[in-house]
Amino acid sequence: MAATVETLTARTSGALDALARVAEPIDDEWQYVTDLVVAWSARLALVGSNRQGEAAPAPVEAAVDRVIEEARLVTDPHRAIDWLSTLPQVVLVALDERG
Repeated sequence: MAATVETLTARTSGALDALARVAEPIDDEWQYVTDLVVAWSARLALVGSNRQGEAAPAPVEAAVDRVIEEARLVTDPHRAIDWLSTLPQVVLVALDERG
């Protein structure tokens, strides 16, 4: 069974939390990291809620899973901060949503 848009946005939010943990050692950027996670998680939750129950096409699910896999490979805290903006925008484009 295909994943729903809501499931994919929740997976992405989980990946954002993981990226924030990688970025945590950069004390000077912690407020920025927190702001990014809060803002993008809210946007993803809104998309998931608005499209609740909608099945995501298999290629979209594969694309979202792939970009989440890439995000999970990030180990450098500065790169993680970059990915906190990149990941949700890529997922939103895959879901045919505005960033």
